Amino acid sequence: MTTQAGEKGHWRDTILAGLANYIDSGSIVAGSVALALWKDLYGLSDSFIGLIAAFSANAISAGIGAFIGGWLCDRLGRKKIYQYDMLFYAFGMLFLIFASSAWMIIAGFLLVGLAVGADIPASWSLIAEQAPDTRRGAHSGVAQVLWYLGPVIVLTAAYFLKPYGIAGVRWLFIHLAILALALTLLRSRMKESQRWEESRTAKGRKGPGIDWNELFSPKYLKSMLYLICMYGFWNLWAGYNGFFTPYLIAQNNLPEWAETMVPASYFAIGIVSILVIFMTLSDKVNQRTLFGLSALMHVAGMLMLVVFPFTLPVVIIHILIMGIAGGFGAQSFFQLWSAELFPTAIRSTAQGVTFAVVRIGLGIWSLAVPALASADFTTLAWILTGFLVVSGLIGYVWAPSNEGKSLEQLEAERQAAA
Repeated sequence: MTTQAGEKGHWRDTILAGLANYIDSGSIVAGSVALALWKDLYGLSDSFIGLIAAFSANAISAGIGAFIGGWLCDRLGRKKIYQYDMLFYAFGMLFLIFASSAWMIIAGFLLVGLAVGADIPASWSLIAEQAPDTRRGAHSGVAQVLWYLGPVIVLTAAYFLKPYGIAGVRWLFIHLAILALALTLLRSRMKESQRWEESRTAKGRKGPGIDWNELFSPKYLKSMLYLICMYGFWNLWAGYNGFFTPYLIAQNNLPEWAETMVPASYFAIGIVSILVIFMTLSDKVNQRTLFGLSALMHVAGMLMLVVFPFTLPVVIIHILIMGIAGGFGAQSFFQLWSAELFPTAIRSTAQGVTFAVVRIGLGIWSLAVPALASADFTTLAWILTGFLVVSGLIGYVWAPSNEGKSLEQLEAERQAAA
């Protein structure tokens, strides 16, 4: 039985691990706020803006970082990675804080993305491995709350800082760098994952290496392909939403306050959805049903921008629907399922591989988004709706139902089915 002190310790460790999500999303949205200012300041073209998005913390560099970090997590332990990667993150942030030319923006996002990517499999694995078996969804939801909280704080602060131009926006990057340094100190007291330590001494495991044959065996390859397709197509929409929405609002001459406060409202609504729906129900009810409802809402919300013009009332309704759906949709379930579908010894590596493929795919897609949005937003909206339909169908048809089961029970079921 988990003691009250032990339960508090689990929640504390979940928050410290999950703060990587705050830093990840905060980096993405801070970059999106600075995008229009950088464009005017340095005369950036749409293609160069696409390049920034492609290699930012939102895409390719984060994918590469996740692959490397996930592999190192399974070799060396979760704590060694999430303990020190925030120092690397703070170093990368210095390039964005003091950016005086376009190359510094690219360099900063490359370094920040590598650090954020490396932290994701470390923190997600730790959260799943230390959470009580009947509260794993709730603990995973905490990380998602923190992911949504990043944009709320950054976008709200940006509303007050933007009148000061790029000098004001730099404070968004400064606060993220300070948090990364503080997180390095706070995480030093955290313990290594007990499940990971036990996996290293399990029978048949020799040395710190990764069993790549096991990782790419049919049952786990199938799980990785499922996660990549379900989350990957949804993330093509999410990448547009997180990085380009403030930019598109500015380009369509909506009120200036809408550029930051409307996207912030999306994430604030998402926090409520995570707390009320995902964290409350994901450990108790059929997860396929929850995912399917979210997928339907995503498609309906995106169709709003297809059918109606890009006006403020339409965008507000769109944000409301998407915010509710996002709280208990693809991203929340991707974090949960990417931990549950793999054994401890290869969990972080599998998460790193899937996350890498998804984010690199997003980076390639991001190269085309600015040009598509500028030329014909309706076409872009149709494409994004199609992505959500594909993600929803794949996610619903093959969704697992792991609620209430221990990680060991799930692995025993996979072995019995093999």
